[in-house]
Amino acid sequence: MTPEEVSARGWDAVDVVLVSGDAYVDHPSFGTAVIGRVLEAAGYRVAVLAQPDWRSCDPWRRFGRPRLFFGVGAGNMDSMINHYTANRKVRNDDAYSPGGRIGLRPDRATLAYCQRAREAYKGVPVVAGAVEASLRRLAHYDYWSDKVRGSILLDAKADLIVYGMAETTIVEVARHLERGEPLESLRSLRGVVYATGAREEPPGGDEVEELPSLEEVRADPVAFARATKRIHLNSNPFNAKTLVQRHGRRAVVQTPPALPLDQAEFDRISDLPYTRRPHPSYREKIPAYEVVKHSVQILRGCFGGCTFCSITTHQGRIVQSRSRASVLREIERLREDPDFKGVVSDIGGPTANMYSMRCRDPEVEARCRRLSCVHPRICKMLDTDHGPLLELMRASRSVPGVRKVHVASGVRIDLASRAPEYLDELAAHHVSGRLTVAPEHVNERVLNLMKKPTLEDYDRFVEGFERASRAAGKKQQLMPYFISGHPGSDLEAMIELALFLKRSGHRPDQVQDFIPAPMDLASAMYHTGLDPLTLRPVPVAKGLRDRRLQRALLQFFKPENYFLVREALEKAGRSDLIGEGCDALIPSRPPPEAIAARRRRAQKEAGDIHEIPNPARTRRARGRRDDRRPRTRRAGYRPGRKSAR
Repeated sequence: MTPEEVSARGWDAVDVVLVSGDAYVDHPSFGTAVIGRVLEAAGYRVAVLAQPDWRSCDPWRRFGRPRLFFGVGAGNMDSMINHYTANRKVRNDDAYSPGGRIGLRPDRATLAYCQRAREAYKGVPVVAGAVEASLRRLAHYDYWSDKVRGSILLDAKADLIVYGMAETTIVEVARHLERGEPLESLRSLRGVVYATGAREEPPGGDEVEELPSLEEVRADPVAFARATKRIHLNSNPFNAKTLVQRHGRRAVVQTPPALPLDQAEFDRISDLPYTRRPHPSYREKIPAYEVVKHSVQILRGCFGGCTFCSITTHQGRIVQSRSRASVLREIERLREDPDFKGVVSDIGGPTANMYSMRCRDPEVEARCRRLSCVHPRICKMLDTDHGPLLELMRASRSVPGVRKVHVASGVRIDLASRAPEYLDELAAHHVSGRLTVAPEHVNERVLNLMKKPTLEDYDRFVEGFERASRAAGKKQQLMPYFISGHPGSDLEAMIELALFLKRSGHRPDQVQDFIPAPMDLASAMYHTGLDPLTLRPVPVAKGLRDRRLQRALLQFFKPENYFLVREALEKAGRSDLIGEGCDALIPSRPPPEAIAARRRRAQKEAGDIHEIPNPARTRRARGRRDDRRPRTRRAGYRPGRKSAR
């Protein structure tokens, strides 16, 4: 990370400079560390430029001119999601920065970083990657500007995008450039996006599919929905076509995704010599690292296909799993950390219980274009055997020096409810008192649009988990996550969810507002009001007030939400749920806490409006100050004040 470290290694130059919007943590949960270690293992000299000051190109010159290329990424998250809430308000912290401080990366970090790399050294190739570039590689809806933006490749003026997890592709990029081959030679690689020149014809043929152009998807919601559908149908690396999307006189070309890693490759990447620590230059804790420092990833990818989730778009729908020996080696290495107290905080991945699950027939897998292997029903060709995972769980907690191995990743409930032995093992040995699950909603229409399991699946899972916990002699809680404002969810659907929460006794402290992430199917629904798979209309809550009403219904029990919940119930024609009966969501009269909360909000808003002082009045007051007698401060009326004044 510093020129001094470069000199200490005896390097006269570096081959690759990786630029990241995150603090540098050498842990396999952080993308910059993985890419850096993979390149290092391939024989390249790598420097990391973490959270540079983007206001000048000087930091990009810190290591001198890189011999091969700049690798640019915004970090483990899209920078706009990292910066802003669902209400487009600035977040108070950044989990990937030292001390959780905000302001250490710009909005749309990939754009700024690529442009500074161009400015620092003319002629050095700039390769963009990580989640932000991966999800914005073609025309996409941008929630924060509320418009359709073109490919980030053209906006950032990068030479290439490497999308997806990128380990194999980035090494191939380095090898091509090391051989002195032109940038055009990189177009033959899998998992890349490039742009043609204004006078250059894009590729054609049977293995190429042309999407509606940028101009078409901006003008026509139906064209946008159709383009989104085609992008997702071409996500299987075994049958995906090359996609072409014209942007004015140029064309953006996406080659098929990189092939999934086999177990030996995944093991080799996981066994690289990560220090599992932040760079020693940091003096403050990095919150995201504190969460995962004693966790172990056992798989990547997800075949769930949830429409609001970006995991399948970035990591792929084919689950790739490590060998049991590789996982156990990593757990054994945890004992070398003096902070390790014998508790592995998580063994999992995007989903806790998809380990070693894949299509039973490789020929069927190579032809399949299903977007979910488990929705609307579990595919009969999917291997759902939890046996390999059970063996791994038992072996992991038998490692000497390990007291407890938790499962903190989300459990796929429709798979788990069909595996009683897995639930028994999970409840008896791998839950720290609370287990996180994500039913997300209870309304059938919304669940179908989300591609989530049904309410019956959730009830079956709850029954099985409670049975397993009782058998283990433990009192354990389920912590369900729910989403408000998802496309398809109107006030009636949210009231149905609120009634379910009341009946089941759940009072969620944290709820998630739907955020339309780039390229997701649910984001296309939000933008167009259409289901991109069927082109049927979908109700969407776009206004800030409508979103606030839905969120308040998820926490109807909080006094500060009383007036919003009342407004939502009256608007939906459900005044029968206002009253003192056992079925009511809120009482007929507002509690004192609700009135106090409304007063605080009004005072805050008034304070925000009237903060600007009057200069003339200030000058007059300053001039009279010495001539007048001290005035006794008048208290004014306040309810509950004991004195008459």
